[in-house]
Amino acid sequence: MANLREQRSPGTSSNTESLVSSGASGSTLESQQSADITLLPSIWAMSMSIQARAFKQEYGRDYSEVHRLAAAEEQIAINRLIGEHEMFKAVLGKYPPCLPEIMQPDGDESAEPKACLDLGCGCGLWIMELAREFPKCLAVGVDLVPMQSLTMPDNCMSEVDDINLGLEHFYGNFNVVHARMIAAGIKDFVHFIDEVSHVLRPDGLLNIVEFDFHVYDHMEDGNHRRCEVDGTSMAQPSLARWLTFANAAAQKSGGQTDAATHLQRWVTAHPAFEKFVYQDDWIPVSPHSSLDEFQTRMGSLMRDNLLTFLKSGRPLLLGTGVPEEIINELQVNAERELNWAARLQYIRCQSIYCRKKLS
Repeated sequence: MANLREQRSPGTSSNTESLVSSGASGSTLESQQSADITLLPSIWAMSMSIQARAFKQEYGRDYSEVHRLAAAEEQIAINRLIGEHEMFKAVLGKYPPCLPEIMQPDGDESAEPKACLDLGCGCGLWIMELAREFPKCLAVGVDLVPMQSLTMPDNCMSEVDDINLGLEHFYGNFNVVHARMIAAGIKDFVHFIDEVSHVLRPDGLLNIVEFDFHVYDHMEDGNHRRCEVDGTSMAQPSLARWLTFANAAAQKSGGQTDAATHLQRWVTAHPAFEKFVYQDDWIPVSPHSSLDEFQTRMGSLMRDNLLTFLKSGRPLLLGTGVPEEIINELQVNAERELNWAARLQYIRCQSIYCRKKLS
């Protein structure tokens, strides 16, 4: 396998530096808990010059320039990702059914270890769980900020990088590539899919999960209807309206937020892939009184996720010119709507997994 600690190839332009850290020797393999993921000041060998560039003052608050996340609220966002991770495991399952077989070590001791890449890994819950379950594999998580855990497994590595700049340094090195909820940060999702096709080894697994920045009303016939709202009014539904503003802000910042809508078509159209499995999952935005026990639990997790998202999304909205008084009103109204849980609404989660052709 190519040295994953190497910088990008000379032909690749980059305005950021690629940093890699791995699990500390002697780290435990206990289950990941909230306390494991904390803001640790000196675990990663990040130079002071990079740290100085990473933070600046805007709208009276410190926030990460590369991640556009308020520093004072980062731990809150990490807690949101923990709840989101548990929700997705309950709804989608831990992994696609074929993943365990793919990640099992080959009988040949001289063979390269199986390897998994998590793009846009966030705080690293998914990739660290996989690293613990398959201790002989190599697990790599990539995001704009490092994974922050005292219990990172020895076989897990964290790379700080912008995947929009290209994945050439990963070509041909991975049996599994996973990406979840990253479209808002991807400038060209079709190109991203093509890049992943080169990263995967033959018969490798691609797994992508996205949502479309819309809210759906539950209809009497059991179907779901998208709440179509615009940015010219503050009328209800409030969560749908807040997401409309967030969608526009993410697009203005370069994200391709419609990726979920086109995900199935884009992936199945790529000539390198086969054996496609696509699914829609509808997750309630709050614990509505009509829901069963499982749906109520998922609604509670989604509500908590969205309540935190309303706060952590403020810098994005402010940074794209939305007046603060508008953001405040949108946020208060959406929070009230989520906490009252009077309206049965859903978030649509769209996912696909497939295999890379052998030739």
